[in-house]
Amino acid sequence: MKRVCQYEQGDDSKTAQSGNITLEFPLVGEMNFFGICVLTLWLYLPGFLANTFAMLWGKWLPKTGYGPWPIDGGRTLSDGNRILGDGKTWNGLIGGSLTSGLLCVLIVALMGDIPSQNAAVGENGIFTHPLQGAETAWFSVGGDLLTAFILGTFLGFFCLVGDSTGSFVKRRRGLKREGKISSKAPLLDTLPFAIMVFLAGQLFLGTSILADAELRLPMLALIAFTPILHRSFNLLGYKIGWKDVPY
Repeated sequence: MKRVCQYEQGDDSKTAQSGNITLEFPLVGEMNFFGICVLTLWLYLPGFLANTFAMLWGKWLPKTGYGPWPIDGGRTLSDGNRILGDGKTWNGLIGGSLTSGLLCVLIVALMGDIPSQNAAVGENGIFTHPLQGAETAWFSVGGDLLTAFILGTFLGFFCLVGDSTGSFVKRRRGLKREGKISSKAPLLDTLPFAIMVFLAGQLFLGTSILADAELRLPMLALIAFTPILHRSFNLLGYKIGWKDVPY
């Protein structure tokens, strides 16, 4: 994998520290397409799990007497439907995003030092360091753990923004959820959050390995597979009592 980032500093053009920076992420061995898909899912795991974290915050925090606080404040639009509904809350959005940040911190803490820019991807199988190539990225501030927290929170936030976007579209089409009755819009329940988190990563994560162009085709494959993955997690959550509904 290769990513080239260019910028100018005065009249000089240099490599490595200024001028033309070439970040290479060569694959170890012959990692097949399935392996790269799993690698992509691993790198974006804090974002993909944000929905689960938000659901837990939305379910458990009100039991302590705090919330829920619907994002739309109970307001409706001219179509008579709520903007987002009771399922999209501030406690879910904030709690889910921050928990994704903590998950990324845990991952980075367990993985140790960040590999060099030219280190091969795949030396540890799919468990590539999520901060590889992020040394010059905008979210690289302070130490590795703070950088990881910002990265994970960023991914979690955009996942939940995508999920809220899907909810907004469903309600404009009259596909709102009613109690234990599904909205009958499984694609709008699943695809927006996956599309949003991958799009945000590609557009805003700069020189990070998460923004590498070689991950785009695996991202499309994961987006296509997300409805099945999401449904499976929802059924599991329902079976173990984390969710009130199996969708």
